[in-house]
Amino acid sequence: MQLSDFDYNLPSELIAQEPVYPRDHSRLFVYDRKLDKISHNYFYNLPNFLQKGDVLVVNNTKVFPARLKGKKKTGGKLEIFLLKEKANRIWQVMIGGAKRKIGDTVDFGPGFSCVLVEREGNGETWLVEFSVSEQDLYKYIDKYGEVPLPPYIHKPSSHKEYQTVYAKHRGSVAAPTAGFHFTNKLLEDLRSTGIDIVNITLHVGLGTFAPVVTDDITKHKMHAEWGSIDEATADFLNKAKADNRRVIAVGTTSVRTLETFSNDDGVIMAQEKWINTFIYPGVDFKFVEGIITNFHLPKSTLLMLVSAFLAQNKKPSQGIDILQRLYAEAIEEKYRFYSYGDGMFIF
Repeated sequence: MQLSDFDYNLPSELIAQEPVYPRDHSRLFVYDRKLDKISHNYFYNLPNFLQKGDVLVVNNTKVFPARLKGKKKTGGKLEIFLLKEKANRIWQVMIGGAKRKIGDTVDFGPGFSCVLVEREGNGETWLVEFSVSEQDLYKYIDKYGEVPLPPYIHKPSSHKEYQTVYAKHRGSVAAPTAGFHFTNKLLEDLRSTGIDIVNITLHVGLGTFAPVVTDDITKHKMHAEWGSIDEATADFLNKAKADNRRVIAVGTTSVRTLETFSNDDGVIMAQEKWINTFIYPGVDFKFVEGIITNFHLPKSTLLMLVSAFLAQNKKPSQGIDILQRLYAEAIEEKYRFYSYGDGMFIF
């Protein structure tokens, strides 16, 4: 499998710049793998495509304003992109802007700065030490930080806009965007029809932004992201599987967490840990039986995960072919793509 297998041409006008309102009025592209059947609908009709007893698994991570714009003492502008906390006041970051070196101080506002401590490995990331205490750090981040929107979104967005309605645990630099389509009313409608909704956590990090640069996709290495499934949730999910209930993951982050935390027998193990699972065609799914997702960027690991799901019980190349066919129809039908775009349900 080559990187070019996951490329496609998308007219720029189909890149959504803002969400629809209400959120559940986005369109819904439905694909039944067994029947090889496509249908078109709206997301608020999702209950019509689910069965009583189905379990939706959502990622309740919460986006925080992880982009900090500052200046060096010399006046050069630097942008600090927060990735993850490594120790007390020490964070792993990406840095953009002016030249920088170890020991540089970056000022963000009165009483709030950081020092560049170390350049990591291949130079893609740095370690910085902040001037404020660990207890006060998020207060300053909330005051001076900005929500790090993807580069293809050119319109400003509020912190609330770039967040799911069920976001709870702060820690992501990007939202699990498949969840954008859910409103509180839709969640209530789903529960009233016998659908269970359970929460897991994966804090979205650098892996979402890192491009695949190897022609042979199997050589790509994912960056680690922190995930968690508690014991009660693991027990509930394992019981649901034992009762032959369908487990449907909302978003690729939920997929990767469930598949990583399930053992070879398809049993979820309650734990919390850093994960760097890369799912591409040829990788077998052990737990997930349906995916609700968005339309993803060409050549992205997210697109490869969807291809892998389409390839189950088929040759890997068939999964790629089906994906290309589905995306071609979505483009023909003028679906809206990427973070604020329309949804897709594959089962």
